[in-house]
Amino acid sequence: MPFRPGPDFPTCTRTPSWRPGVLVSALLLGACIHPVEAPAWRIEAEDPAAIVRIGSSGSIDIDTAKGLTLWHPQRLTGPVRIRFEAMAVARGGPNDAVSDLNAFWMASDPAAPDGSVFAAGRFGRFERYDTLKTYYVGIGGNRNTTTRMRRYVGVPGVRPLLPEHDRTGAADMLRPNRWTTITLIADGSHIAVERDGRTLFVLNDAEPYRSGWFALRTTQSHLKIRRLRISHR
Repeated sequence: MPFRPGPDFPTCTRTPSWRPGVLVSALLLGACIHPVEAPAWRIEAEDPAAIVRIGSSGSIDIDTAKGLTLWHPQRLTGPVRIRFEAMAVARGGPNDAVSDLNAFWMASDPAAPDGSVFAAGRFGRFERYDTLKTYYVGIGGNRNTTTRMRRYVGVPGVRPLLPEHDRTGAADMLRPNRWTTITLIADGSHIAVERDGRTLFVLNDAEPYRSGWFALRTTQSHLKIRRLRISHR
């Protein structure tokens, strides 16, 4: 899909790494970034050709052939509700695979003194996120065949999955070129994912993650995100 600069997507600039004055920072050499006023999203991407376009209105366009994680820069403290609309694009582009609308929330790194997810570079490689303590949801994963929620425990190779948090029905997958509304909730022990106004997953966590970072995540996909709102209640 050709990119044409405009008021929402200014001309692409490339930076080798984060530097002052560039508010959207690429944590991989050569990633294509589009600086905007705020927030200062951070990109971790396996593919140097991955493109993230962020519009002045806050819209996000992610087009990548490999794993990519886009971190919101601010640490969040619960209770928190993260709401956004997302679309899996299928319009003939090389990455228009309709797959992997994923997210981390309340993520922290137990190996970092302050728990910062930015202390260690993960470069978009999925297995490197195993060391986080975080909630994770993957809608339309594995080439749009699974929809799952997990509670990561910070152990490499360990991604716990409860049977009730493993969906394979067609209604729980992504539909191409259709907007869907996702809400991620962390309210004390009440952890939940809502989709289009209904509860998709719920977890009563006896040891909840009360603080951490939020990220969008995908692989070999083309996603559009809009109307992102983070609120505390």
